[in-house]
Amino acid sequence: MQQFDSSNFHLICDKLSRKDRELKGIIKQYGYPPMWTRPATFQTLILTILEQQVSLASAYAAFKKLKERIGYVTPSKLLALTDEEMRACYFTRQKTGYARGLAEAVQSKKINLKKLSLLPDEEVRNELIKLKGIGHWTVDVYLMHALQRTDLFPLGDIALVNSLKEVKKLHPHISKEEMLEIAESWRPYRTIASMILWHSYIKKRGIKLQG
Repeated sequence: MQQFDSSNFHLICDKLSRKDRELKGIIKQYGYPPMWTRPATFQTLILTILEQQVSLASAYAAFKKLKERIGYVTPSKLLALTDEEMRACYFTRQKTGYARGLAEAVQSKKINLKKLSLLPDEEVRNELIKLKGIGHWTVDVYLMHALQRTDLFPLGDIALVNSLKEVKKLHPHISKEEMLEIAESWRPYRTIASMILWHSYIKKRGIKLQG
């Protein structure tokens, strides 16, 4: 169960650079990627649910609305909102259901986020995936950014896949298996390789990320 933090993040980037010409090129052109991390909290999981299948700007707009309404996001505060109030915070009917399900699981201690942070990656996945609306992409993002695990490669992430294809000049219809094969050489640091690829994607397009 390896983790990255500010003491080893750049060292891992350097290690990957020595192994991979294209990753080295990204760092040379744009500098090191930011160390994208988030607290291992219920609030972070709610933001990650909001980020499913929408632009980051849309997700942040909904998250900002929610925080304006209830402040720091806790299960009890979220469960106190009506469906109408959730709609006013730009939650779809589906995501309202997912958020409530997660809030109930955390409040009833069916899911203990503190204990979860001590478990190996696959056990974290097995626990979270039981909840409706939490799929592999959401678990991958939580493991990467909140639990700071070093070896995730979320192929459900369109920006990551597009960046990999661009950087490695791959066929547009390359299979997932072939992409995973390319990522094999980055083990056990595929999370950091993903962050380098995201960095390239964001910089090339001049995307401005919100806090």
